[in-house]
Amino acid sequence: MAGTNPISLSRDIAIDLGTANTLIYIRGEGIVLDEPSTVALDTTTGQVVAVGHEAKRMWGRAPRNIRVVRPLKDGVIADFDLCEQMLREFIRQVHTSRFSKPRMIVCVPSEVTGVERRAVQDAAEFAGARRPVYVIEEPMAAAIGAGLPVSEPSANLIVDIGGGTTEVAVISLGGIVTASSCRVAGDEINDSIVAMFKKEFNLDIGDNTAEDVKIQLGSAWPLEQELTADVGGRDVTTDLPRTQEVTTVEIRAAIDTPVTTIIDVVKSTLERTPPELAADVISNGITLSGGGALLTGLTERIIHETGINTVIAPDPLISVVLGGGLTLENLDAMKGLTAQSDDE
Repeated sequence: MAGTNPISLSRDIAIDLGTANTLIYIRGEGIVLDEPSTVALDTTTGQVVAVGHEAKRMWGRAPRNIRVVRPLKDGVIADFDLCEQMLREFIRQVHTSRFSKPRMIVCVPSEVTGVERRAVQDAAEFAGARRPVYVIEEPMAAAIGAGLPVSEPSANLIVDIGGGTTEVAVISLGGIVTASSCRVAGDEINDSIVAMFKKEFNLDIGDNTAEDVKIQLGSAWPLEQELTADVGGRDVTTDLPRTQEVTTVEIRAAIDTPVTTIIDVVKSTLERTPPELAADVISNGITLSGGGALLTGLTERIIHETGINTVIAPDPLISVVLGGGLTLENLDAMKGLTAQSDDE
C-alpha cells in the first residue's frame, strides 16, 4: 500500500473520516491510505491491537477478549478515544516525522452540530495535526472531487451516499445553496438485509456477509435478468451453519425502505431549491458519489422518481477525499469553502 511510504516533513493532509472507511490524501502525493474505520480493542488491557483492514478481518472471528468496533456512527464520532487512536495510527503510517505536525483538512457531514464538528477537530489535533484543523463539508468536497464546476454561477446537485450518512447539496458560486443530510446510507441498507434474513429465513448473517450480499445482489431497480445466490449464516433455531438461496427480487424488497428514504431526501432538496437554480439542476443533472452510488439501478430509480438525468461520479469511492485534497492544493484561494478551528 502506498501509505507505508515516508513523506517529507512539510506535506499537508486531507482526511475523509468516514463511518465505514477512512481515506487520506497527501498534498503532492495523492491518495495514500484507504482503510476501514475499524478498531480492535483488547478488553483485558484496554489496548488497541489493530486498526483498519487488520481489525476488520477480526470482525465476528475474534476471541472473547477482543472487541472490534467502528468509532464513528452516522458520520460522527461515537467513541472519541478510539477514533483518536485510530486516526493517530493512520497518520503515523503516512507521516513519519516526530518533529513536524502536518496541516490538515477533514471532511465532515453538512449538518453536524458545532459539538460534533469540534470533536472531529480535537481528534485530529490530538492525533498529531497542526492547529488550526480545517474542515470542509462532505457534499462540497464530493462535488469538487467529482469535477463539478462549483465556482460557476450555475447550480449542480451532488448526492454523496456514504456508510453512515447521505449528503445532498445544491452548489453554486463556490457555496452550498441548499443542503439536506440524513443518517440513512450504506449501513442502514446492510442492516435491512440482516433483518430480512432473520425475519424471513431464521438465519443470522454477519455485517460483512450483508455487505457482500448488497454488492452482489442489491439493486434499486428491476434487473433485465434477476439473479439467485446461496448465502451462508447461522440458523436461529438450531444454531448450526446453513445456507439459504435468495434472489435479487427479495433483496430489492428488503432494502426498499432505506433506498426510498435516500431518494426522498433528494426530492426534498429539489423542492427547496430556488427556481432559477432548479432549472440549472434540470439542465446539469444529478451526480452521485460515495459507495452507495454503486448500488445497481440507483441511477435509474432516481431518474424515474425525479425526471432528472443522473450519473455516477468518475471515482465515487474517493470523490470526498479527492475534493479535500484538491482544496488543500489551493487552500489559500479556497478558504471560503472551509471552516477553521475556533481558536485561530
